[in-house]
Amino acid sequence: MRTLSGRARLAGVIGWPIAHSRSPRLHGFWLAQHDIDGAYLPLAVRPENLAAALKALPILGFGGVNVTLPHKSAALGLVDRASAEARRIGAINTVVVGADGLLEGSNTDGYGFLEHLKSAAPDWRPEDGPAVLLGAGGAARAIAVALLEAGVAELRLANRTARRTAELAAALGPAIKPVAWAARSDALDGASLLVNSTTLGMAGQPPLEIGLLRLPRQAVVYDIVYVPLETPLLAAARARGHTPVDGLGMLLHQALPGFAAWFGVTPEVTPELREFVLAAI
Repeated sequence: MRTLSGRARLAGVIGWPIAHSRSPRLHGFWLAQHDIDGAYLPLAVRPENLAAALKALPILGFGGVNVTLPHKSAALGLVDRASAEARRIGAINTVVVGADGLLEGSNTDGYGFLEHLKSAAPDWRPEDGPAVLLGAGGAARAIAVALLEAGVAELRLANRTARRTAELAAALGPAIKPVAWAARSDALDGASLLVNSTTLGMAGQPPLEIGLLRLPRQAVVYDIVYVPLETPLLAAARARGHTPVDGLGMLLHQALPGFAAWFGVTPEVTPELREFVLAAI
């Protein structure tokens, strides 16, 4: 049985609510695997207490935390330093307490998305053709920034609320091509990648209605939803011969940079880790 000493390294995840989070199970696997004297804790923090909670991290000896809903945007304005990518996204999901006690914020969602895409669809290249992104929320923004920085020249963006599509396009530049939600199926013509970052198709949510007929057969279809693991979109993509990529890998890969910073060990995303986290879904 692994026990903690007085020198245990501490990290956690801040959210409201937090009981649903898979992050403690994920980080707990790595802590046990590497026999680390440390703990990763779920921290239920109301929005009005976020600033106080973050300020307390150095005092309590935490190496840092992940930040999840609904705090990602607010936390950006509460850290002492933030990465350029996080500022462009407008949100953070990882906080590291620096050697000077100051809070350093970053956003690893885009990193997690791209790393999983590379491993699950190794033949895909940013220069293969336009990408289509459904959604304009926080996850979509992180994915859009990651794809643009990876070299995607044209990113077609469709969202149910046209105003949010326009806002994201204005913020991220001319490579973003707004598409009306009603035209989302037509936008797949010639695309090399389709990404669903909406909640449509998630358990308990309405289905995502989109026709894949215009999507080239060699295109990759990525759904960041992981409950269910194979959404109707991925099932339809698989039936047509596309490479389907589920959302669980994004969750696993985005956790890696924070763990390395807090606990001093760079872990790996393995099939064993995936099965361990999946068992609790």
